[in-house]
Amino acid sequence: MSGDFATAVRRVILGIPKGRVSTYGEVAAFAGYPKAHRAVARLLADGGGGLPWQRVLGAGGEIKLPYEKGSEQRMLLQMEGVGFRGRRVDMTKHRWQP
Repeated sequence: MSGDFATAVRRVILGIPKGRVSTYGEVAAFAGYPKAHRAVARLLADGGGGLPWQRVLGAGGEIKLPYEKGSEQRMLLQMEGVGFRGRRVDMTKHRWQP
């Protein structure tokens, strides 16, 4: 993963405000790497370095993290006022566009 990629992705994720979410694919596209959604997920899985990781979801607003981490992500999002429809975030209300 190049430093330019990581810097661009971090900038995008830091721009997502509380109460809003984006998908791995959208973050990659906004950072200028439209096909790098897996690399975004990998960057966050490697620690994320203080990023608001909970605001980045799978396609369609789905939490992709298993077990406790997935529960933690949902709780953090709910604390920010993000609403869910079943297991997915209500993307019509909470999707972020830069």
